[in-house]
Amino acid sequence: MAKTKLLNLLESSHEPILTDGAMGTMLHGRGIPFGTCFDALNLSHPALVGEIHRAYIEAGAQIILTNTFGANPYKLAVHGLADKLAEINRAGVDLARRIVAASFKDVLVAGDVGPLGVHLVPFGRVTKEQAREAFAAQMTALVEAGVDLLVIETLTDLYEIEEALAAARALCDLPVVASMTFTRDDRTLLGDSPAKVARRLHAAGADVIGVNCSGGPAQLVRLVQQMREAVPEGYFWVKPNAGWPEQVAGRIMYPATPEYFGEYAWAFCQAGANFIGGCCGTTPAHIAAFRAALDAGPPVVCAPLERAVVVQPVRSDIAPDQPSAFSQKVRAGKFVLAVEMDPPRGLSTHKLLAGATLLSEAGADVINVADSPMARMRMSPWAVCALIQDKVGIEATLHFPIRGRNLLRVQGDLLAAHALGIRNVFVVMGDPTAIGDYPEAMDNYDLTSTGLIQLIKEKFNAGVDYAGSDIGQPTTFFVGAALNLTSSDPENEMKVLRRKLQAGTDFFLTQPVYDPGAARAFLDQYTEKYGPLDKPVLVGILPLYGVKHARFLHNEVPGITIAPELFERLEAAGADSPREGVRIALELIEQMRDWASGIYLMPAFNRYDLAAEIVERIRQT
Repeated sequence: MAKTKLLNLLESSHEPILTDGAMGTMLHGRGIPFGTCFDALNLSHPALVGEIHRAYIEAGAQIILTNTFGANPYKLAVHGLADKLAEINRAGVDLARRIVAASFKDVLVAGDVGPLGVHLVPFGRVTKEQAREAFAAQMTALVEAGVDLLVIETLTDLYEIEEALAAARALCDLPVVASMTFTRDDRTLLGDSPAKVARRLHAAGADVIGVNCSGGPAQLVRLVQQMREAVPEGYFWVKPNAGWPEQVAGRIMYPATPEYFGEYAWAFCQAGANFIGGCCGTTPAHIAAFRAALDAGPPVVCAPLERAVVVQPVRSDIAPDQPSAFSQKVRAGKFVLAVEMDPPRGLSTHKLLAGATLLSEAGADVINVADSPMARMRMSPWAVCALIQDKVGIEATLHFPIRGRNLLRVQGDLLAAHALGIRNVFVVMGDPTAIGDYPEAMDNYDLTSTGLIQLIKEKFNAGVDYAGSDIGQPTTFFVGAALNLTSSDPENEMKVLRRKLQAGTDFFLTQPVYDPGAARAFLDQYTEKYGPLDKPVLVGILPLYGVKHARFLHNEVPGITIAPELFERLEAAGADSPREGVRIALELIEQMRDWASGIYLMPAFNRYDLAAEIVERIRQT
């Protein structure tokens, strides 16, 4: 009967079925601390939970999820509530049912089942059998209370979600949604691709294959399209976050607006989604924007992005003991051009070296090689830096995040980098997992970014390690740190800047800047308070590729704000918007050239040809 209701809903609609948005975000916004057991609010604050269900139904949701995401034996035990598992889950269903009945709308109630919050073997001590029993305990309470379907969501481990599916299949014949979450580079925490996830979930008996949480709409369109290609006969469920989260003054903030969400309603449909809604950071306003966009009808389909044009690599050796040319250039007052590149995901380095060659020939001074702390395996950035210096003949800067590195590994990595001829390191904290997709992931570290800078400058560059033991000879690292010239909290940014300077930072790289006036005002304010900043600052420039790219940056990337007039210019440029993005980038650079020490160029979509054009134009002026 329940499967018939869901299938009838699908077959009677020519557009995606609308689900609800975040529950935790809404509860926190109403004053409930994050450390609270949200599921227990079904018993202690039912009216509060009911208000949120009602708001989503009024916004247009056709399916609402019970407030039972963490109501499993392991998570409830943390709060001393394991003995109330059945009561909490039943209350969650009864509460949702009452709100639906009062709405006089045909809305389905889905039993929400989240991850257990523990690791399964071989990555933890919980066996598959124990996991299946835990899922069965929660699902039994939900099914007996009368849900229309089960939604298993936000899982990171294929083994865990397969046990959840097995528990559901043994218990009932209700429709089951199985939804996983992904890292920024489109892989699960254990490195599985969207295609592999889709095939495994389909084979395990999921009626609907899902992706939720992860990043914002832009990433999830990409993910669901890959899933649909892998299982073309499947049904698909998509619930994105409201962009990548940012921690501001102790609160977690999500940047994507409801209007931005609405723009993706039909994009999800075209990518293959049958159900759409929202996850972390979304509100009834985001769901209402989806509803309005669906009611307005489909827009014109956009053309795909063009592929990057690169050239073949050449070999040009660089002596491993050569002092940092980058340091010499900035100290001599040269306007330096640095360009960022990402390590490849596999063995092939042909495209990377071709891009580096193109940039070198255009006049770039240094290639910055990013290092991702995500679980997705990439080629070592140390190797990439060494290859670029050896094969292309241009100096490289190694990005060096501290998360996930203890003191021993940090020092070993520094020795390895120096032995490979790498002299420029850019020290950053790295993405905090506590506000990202996987708060349960380990990101331990022994040093802060300022602590690592101090270790390099006062110890390694003096010829000793952290313990004072001789390392043979002093290193000659040129050390950089991050700086946000358009921070929403400039006072705090200045305090952090002062600590980095005291630690011995040699240069700074900034986030992308689209408001030169605000960036200059920050430096003027710093000068007035502390005196002139006497270290080189390379200002971040991320060329806009088009309106959609600009909206993504504005809505989903913390710390980036793009002025309305830039959107208007890109809109007016139409198919020529990538070139308009180049023109905008050049104008921004020109406005900052009299006070910046150089530019830190971040090519969009690996369009190294457009980056090379910018470099060439700067070199000609």
